[in-house]
Amino acid sequence: MRGVRFHEFGGRDTLRVDQLEEPESGADNVVIRIARASVSPLDDKVRTGVLPPSMHRPLPLVPGASAVGRVAEPGPSGHAPGARVLLCGWGYGTTRDGTWRELASVPPSHLVPIPDDVSDEEAAGLVAGAGYLTAWLALTRTARMRPGQVVLAPGIYGAVAYAAAQVAPILGASQVISTVRGADRLAAVPGAGALAVIDLERETLGAGVARLTGGAGVDIVLDGLGGDLTGPALGTLRRGGVLVSIGYTAGRKAAIDVTDLIWKTTRVEGFLFTAFTQEELADTYRTLLGHLAAHEITPVIDRVYPLEEAAEAQRRVVEDRPLGRVLLDPQA
Repeated sequence: MRGVRFHEFGGRDTLRVDQLEEPESGADNVVIRIARASVSPLDDKVRTGVLPPSMHRPLPLVPGASAVGRVAEPGPSGHAPGARVLLCGWGYGTTRDGTWRELASVPPSHLVPIPDDVSDEEAAGLVAGAGYLTAWLALTRTARMRPGQVVLAPGIYGAVAYAAAQVAPILGASQVISTVRGADRLAAVPGAGALAVIDLERETLGAGVARLTGGAGVDIVLDGLGGDLTGPALGTLRRGGVLVSIGYTAGRKAAIDVTDLIWKTTRVEGFLFTAFTQEELADTYRTLLGHLAAHEITPVIDRVYPLEEAAEAQRRVVEDRPLGRVLLDPQA
């Protein structure tokens, strides 16, 4: 079977399509035929070698953190042959080979059935970048969100912020605020009832939040950017608020005003998937698939590439930063 791998750390030119050994089912695994595989910024970080050795397996490595597909060989798992499934679990594309391949052997507990009225691309958009999963867990479990609260999720073009704009209202948010840079990117953001977007080329984050909240600030910040935005984002919190640190696409170092913590008794918490069990991840995706089937959330797909164009797909994600998710079709 075909699969994309890199044999050394480096640029996108290290990605190549290899012939891989076909997996077999067994007592503890199911073979799935992958219909759509996700492409995310994490794949780029792994390939460039910036993660510590403990966070990735020895090379060569197949990238790809999530996928949807059909059960090819169920073994004794109880999954029906041909059933459409969503793959979720820890370590794909890092500590174990990922999803940029035609077939994969995975534990049965990592598979969640896809409802009949949800398409493969919709389900793949749901898992790509883990945005919806992150937003749901960060809001419900880490930030312990309450109905009526205001959520700030900077960077609407990112997977987490875009998902938060749809997930937070389901959980009772009275308002969701995000950011872009530039009028063209602002104009491309679909309108939503609870969503307000600040153009950071026209006003500062603090000024925009003050304008939108009447000076009250926000209750929760989902910070998937880090860098220079973390300090101003922390400053937008009202008394007792929480900033959940999720990612660092804008930088790993942040400067904060400690009085934003002290005077308003706010807190900062980190988010990591390993804080949750596999059952919790799967249960959350079952909940999200229900909202997807009910058309309460709408993942956006930017483009779907064949395996041979994996390098271009990765470039598209990292350099162009499209609003929708980018996928691979291993069967093309």
